[in-house]
Amino acid sequence: MKIPKSLLVNPEKNTAYGSFAVAVSIFAFSYSTIFGQMAILAYYAVWLPLILVDYRRYLRHVSSAWLPLAFAAYVCFSIFWSAAPGITVRTAIQYSSHIACAYIAARTVSVRTLTIGCLVGIFFVLLYSLKVGAYSDDVLDGTFNFVGAFASKNQLGFVASLGIYFYVVFLAFLRRDRFGLLWTAPIALLSAYMLLASHSATSIASIAAVLALVVLLAASKVLSRRYRRVVFVLGGGVIVVAIVAALNVGLMDFVLNMFGKDSTLTGRTYLWEQGWNAAQQSPLLGVGYAAYWVQGFSEAERLWNEFFITGRAGFHFHNTYIETLVELGYVGATLISLILLRTLWGHISAVVFGTWRPEPVILAGVMALLLIRSFVEVDILNPYVMGSFLMYYGYFKLVKVPVTRTRWSAANMMEPKTAGG
Repeated sequence: MKIPKSLLVNPEKNTAYGSFAVAVSIFAFSYSTIFGQMAILAYYAVWLPLILVDYRRYLRHVSSAWLPLAFAAYVCFSIFWSAAPGITVRTAIQYSSHIACAYIAARTVSVRTLTIGCLVGIFFVLLYSLKVGAYSDDVLDGTFNFVGAFASKNQLGFVASLGIYFYVVFLAFLRRDRFGLLWTAPIALLSAYMLLASHSATSIASIAAVLALVVLLAASKVLSRRYRRVVFVLGGGVIVVAIVAALNVGLMDFVLNMFGKDSTLTGRTYLWEQGWNAAQQSPLLGVGYAAYWVQGFSEAERLWNEFFITGRAGFHFHNTYIETLVELGYVGATLISLILLRTLWGHISAVVFGTWRPEPVILAGVMALLLIRSFVEVDILNPYVMGSFLMYYGYFKLVKVPVTRTRWSAANMMEPKTAGG
């Protein structure tokens, strides 16, 4: 039987396959450490073969996505000065292929299909964690928390917060009938329960802030573009003033106390200090991608010992920029910051200065969530994780390919006029 290409690569017609591919990816990102190579192979299997289905779609004007390509190239070139070249070359290839899969997804899957796939994938991820039902000590704050099948409460909290986020935006912008309300309700309830059970202050605080941003962006729909710009400028000024005031009057400490944290963020500031000191040893280029947390290296072993990480793996500086400085220096930290900020600004500006559409609102919320978390977590620097996949998907959605014998879809993606055989 011959399957039409459109059912696989046309964003207007591939909801079934696209949702399946995203759901498989979400499960692989969450549990690759448990299911190993099979999970990663499944992730590659749902994206990479699509190049063979319609290679012109993916290879045409690929250079327009030059910034992620430059960062991927830099990550690979870091093998030449890496302290652990064997680890660097393997992880760099993984990260580069991970970016390639996100690129294919952005050219293939609409934002609506991505949202459906994330909801389905997150549901099965959380169900599996509920089945495992594990608890673990948090080495940073000394608490005993529910982690399910994850290594930490913050990983579980991140997935649960994304479940709540995609549920809200699906109902607000993408639902087409009452059935959507019914099948997403169990996902929302399970996500809310897992978020509370994880006691992840980072996830709870960040999802609240992001939902507030989405409400503001959604409300701007009733305003003309002229007034949206005015509100954006005034709102940005108010936020800056509020942050400065909060830092000066002690409001930040009050908020931290509400979540059971102190001014040291339960040990994170010490980790940041250690990371900053490590970055000064090779400030421009770093020690090489994934070449710091290596078994047998004295500084990594010391920090693992101080924080009781008996597995001697899966640890980081709990700050994306410090982690990047250590591994890739100022050059790498600048590149990944530009990718994150360019993607966030691209989608927000599409809402504020362009014709209002729900897709930029949804992706702006995702990027705002990743930006907030980037100061206390490392979600976008590693391969096979949800944060980096969503960031690069969001970036590649900004890339507009010139129209050649094609028509534009609602998601600004190239769609074939006919479904090829």
